[in-house]
Amino acid sequence: MKFSFRQFIVPNLRKRLAFMLPAVILMGFFISLLIEVDWGIDPASFMNLNISHAIGLSLGNTGVIVYGLMLIFTFIFGHYMIGFGTIANMVLIGYTADFCRWIWATTGFHEFIQDGVFEIRLAIFIISIVSFVITAAIYMNAQLGIAPYDASAAIIAKWMPKIPYFIVRITWDFATVGIGVVAAQFSPDGMQGSLIGSIVMSILIGPAVQLIEKPLKKIL
Repeated sequence: MKFSFRQFIVPNLRKRLAFMLPAVILMGFFISLLIEVDWGIDPASFMNLNISHAIGLSLGNTGVIVYGLMLIFTFIFGHYMIGFGTIANMVLIGYTADFCRWIWATTGFHEFIQDGVFEIRLAIFIISIVSFVITAAIYMNAQLGIAPYDASAAIIAKWMPKIPYFIVRITWDFATVGIGVVAAQFSPDGMQGSLIGSIVMSILIGPAVQLIEKPLKKIL
């Protein structure tokens, strides 16, 4: 089969968009909070954040470039995974995080988090992690295409049928964190985000999303 824009038009499109778009925007919102707390973010955001500081671009612009390259890879080897959700994830999450962080800086919320007591930072971190996982699961279950980052991992897994998918996915996430670490060596600001926290999230986010996938499917 060849790529066709018809694959963007699926049953119950409006309902799916009504779930997917707010979920993607909220993912960017919660990523901005996780960046502020600085205890760890998802592997893709860790990579993009450190690349953005290394090359002097915003997180949103960096995400479009990095995911754009992955989108080309996906278009060639897995075009059937592309949909409205693919583009929304590629564009909206990074720019939403940038916008929210600008608000945090101009309103003093950034200083509030940085100077806050441990309990406040922990509460923000836990709420953001749980909410990020839920919104990510909603985004995925809307079934309007998957992010170029996730599609690339799925394509590689398809090329290695004898290796369990979760092994391929964790390896992919670890490699992404590794790219972020390398990028940090070229950044005048040093490493952005917690390396240990991002590694832990590489292991836990996938199972957490799967855990709430079944109850969400009944709603979506």
